[in-house]
Amino acid sequence: MPDKPKEGLDRRDFMIASLATVGVSAALAASAGTANAQDTAAPAAPQATVYTGDIVQGKKVVSTLDVNDLEPGKKHFLYFQGVRMPTGQQRYASVIVAKGAKPGKRVVLVSGVHGDEMSSVHTVQTVLNQLDPTQMSGTVMAVTDVSGPAIEAMQRRWPDSGRGLDLVDMNRVWPGNENGATAASRHAGLLFNRLLRPNADVAIDFHTGTTGFEVSAFNIASMDVPEIKAIVDLYPVSQIFDNHTYPGVLHNAFVDAGIPSFCPEVGAARVLDLELIAQFVEGTMNVLKHHGILGGPMGRTGKDAGVFVGNSAFPILATEGGFVEHLVKLNDKVEAGQKVAIQRNSFGEVVAEYTTGVAGQVAGLRSDVSSEPGNPLAFILYHKAPPEGVETYPE
Repeated sequence: MPDKPKEGLDRRDFMIASLATVGVSAALAASAGTANAQDTAAPAAPQATVYTGDIVQGKKVVSTLDVNDLEPGKKHFLYFQGVRMPTGQQRYASVIVAKGAKPGKRVVLVSGVHGDEMSSVHTVQTVLNQLDPTQMSGTVMAVTDVSGPAIEAMQRRWPDSGRGLDLVDMNRVWPGNENGATAASRHAGLLFNRLLRPNADVAIDFHTGTTGFEVSAFNIASMDVPEIKAIVDLYPVSQIFDNHTYPGVLHNAFVDAGIPSFCPEVGAARVLDLELIAQFVEGTMNVLKHHGILGGPMGRTGKDAGVFVGNSAFPILATEGGFVEHLVKLNDKVEAGQKVAIQRNSFGEVVAEYTTGVAGQVAGLRSDVSSEPGNPLAFILYHKAPPEGVETYPE
């Protein structure tokens, strides 16, 4: 497809990794929902900060934030007033702003869009803890708990009861809709319109693998956008998934608004992987140095880590029920036709063997040992010619 300019950034049409398995022809569509369109476009320029007058746990509450209104040379801890919950109480998001003593670029760091992704939260917290606003030029704003109800339940999706019990993947509804049909969409609309987009020159949305599925240290990014490639290359991680992925994800909502953005994936869900966290902290500090927010020498980069770049993910899906034994590890190089996993039934008999149809590197492995037909067992990151049209893959 031809390249199309969009909001000041060159972007090709969304291209999602191919769905393919060995020995099975059935395709499982991803549970991606189309983001609700905004009723009215929110202003791109920051709006004046609005304090609600409430104090929660000693922190002031805002319903709109312009970081330019905050005192420079300090860290500010605020609550953002989000969606109203079924009890009538407000849902708040935690906001940390490191406002530099001198003016400069504004970088937004986001985590907690999925509720089971703890290493992403810890990565953002670690970066903010290392910042000294008196020595900074510009602003770093962090939101660490976007999907509060999902975090409280330690699950991926936001539990919604407005139309009967449902689970909403909040990373399929951006930029949200302040008057949308679900609480997750309304919360996303408030956050994006009144907090995130107006305060971002650059935005990074941190994630991990989902519960039951572990991933390597990689960044998902549109590497054909020069402003994005320049910062993604600064991370000393093992892999880059050069792909526009789904509509409705947060980092694409930023890009659609003309704000360079990408998505780091920091290992497994529900745990703190301190080794991987350190790599993403180092890369994020490099980004802040790249934009002149911090001084000092660069740390390690993707070149130092020998980063592997692929533009498609080959999923291997279970065809049987039973217990899975992997024959490869994350980041292993694999060849087409190589056996990567076997599966046994309750008697210990081998009921299935799984091979990869492509050569590449292992980017994800199912960490839950038991599996039923259709569950993803592995993803192989590889490079292929861009397909015509949009493809989907399961997760």
